[in-house]
Amino acid sequence: MTPKSPIHSGSGRPAWVGVFVADGGPRYLQIVAFIERAIADGALRPGDRLPPQRQLAAQLGVDLTTVTRSFTEARRRQLIDARGPLGTFVAAPKVELAQRVDLGMNIPPPPAGVDLEALLREGVTQVLIRSDIDLLMTYHLGGGSDADRDAGARWLKPMLGRTDAARVIVSPGAQAALAALILAATQPGDVVLTGPLVYPGFPLAARQLGRRVETVEVDADGMRPDALEAACGAHGAKLVYLNPTLQNPTAHTMPEARRLDIVKTAARCNATIVEDDPYWLFAPDAPPPLARLAPQRVCYLSTLSKCLSPGLRTAFVVLPESFDEAAFAAALRSFSLMSAPLTAALATQWIHDGSAAQLLAGVRDEAAARQRLAAQTLAGSAHATDGIHVWHALPGYWAAENLAAAARAEGLVVAPSTAFHSGERAPNAIRISLGGCSDRAQLRAALNRLSTLLAQRPADRHRVVI
Repeated sequence: MTPKSPIHSGSGRPAWVGVFVADGGPRYLQIVAFIERAIADGALRPGDRLPPQRQLAAQLGVDLTTVTRSFTEARRRQLIDARGPLGTFVAAPKVELAQRVDLGMNIPPPPAGVDLEALLREGVTQVLIRSDIDLLMTYHLGGGSDADRDAGARWLKPMLGRTDAARVIVSPGAQAALAALILAATQPGDVVLTGPLVYPGFPLAARQLGRRVETVEVDADGMRPDALEAACGAHGAKLVYLNPTLQNPTAHTMPEARRLDIVKTAARCNATIVEDDPYWLFAPDAPPPLARLAPQRVCYLSTLSKCLSPGLRTAFVVLPESFDEAAFAAALRSFSLMSAPLTAALATQWIHDGSAAQLLAGVRDEAAARQRLAAQTLAGSAHATDGIHVWHALPGYWAAENLAAAARAEGLVVAPSTAFHSGERAPNAIRISLGGCSDRAQLRAALNRLSTLLAQRPADRHRVVI
């Protein structure tokens, strides 16, 4: 059987090859991205033979080493197979039937066009060169060093504008900061307010700390100001949790007019808002954060875990001037004495030298490509334009928890609406996270399997065919 060859363009370059861009990262990774994109789009199919490395190098105007590195990386990602003298071929999809594909954990995808391994190696090298090793391996005061706080102020500038670095507090992740805010701002038995669909970590922390969680009604624009005022009056609540930009799980963004109404209502009720804002940098036209509209009323929280990497375990907190920072610091120390010095130093190094911006750009590009892929594959997903997750309404014949169970049987993990909902009846939907798959080919295969499952009625799945 004669191996298939991919279609070529009239210029002699393979038709699947894109155009190199100056800010697209190393050229060998751009070539890998061309291969990955072509496989995802169907321009390259399993069994297609790629040009010999020397020929491809000449066609692309790059040296042979660049193509060799790209093929090595593509093999590592299981995109291609080398078959000795026969050549190099597009690999068949490798699906481990016993291994689940995680569409349930919200993490950023691998950055497009960025050599993360090289970036990490260089970042750690610079940290070791510039830092006292003994200081990296000992206890630190909580809240971050002056350099860490300055890095936080730089990171927060797009969201909050110019921020005094002395007001920035470095936290070992967002969850510890949320728990510390609850502990510092409320007393046992107090009520904290959220919307009916909420990031599960906040109510979990509140209940474990002995606080009561009550929900506030929402409409198409988000939390209703009149319902917030009524809830504050009814429960004496003084702390309100909001995730207003690309909200988890619905991916809804609260418009600016509603944000203004919410902060005015909070002021009338003498309530403090906790603004959990991990996704703002994914939304190109995001309204200003509530903390920028009313800095005296809002505790602002931004984590690197959702836009760069969970491995950094670094979040930045900015408190209103009237907030008891000492109480917050003491509460934070009760959960975690300090941020891990090495990872905090790496985050600081990356922000100062521009690597964080490069990594963010790669993550955003990859997230946008995955959102387009989800929109092509799944009909009925709401707000599937930006960010790293999709909120998908289910057909009436599927209940969210039943669909999640059926997906698990198919080797897929998705999050049902019941995982996020407080109240009597959760909407019939699931959250689909797009970052957990190692590449777009794996994501496309997973979304196709999920789409097939969604099209089947539960009863049809149990019919026996003889």
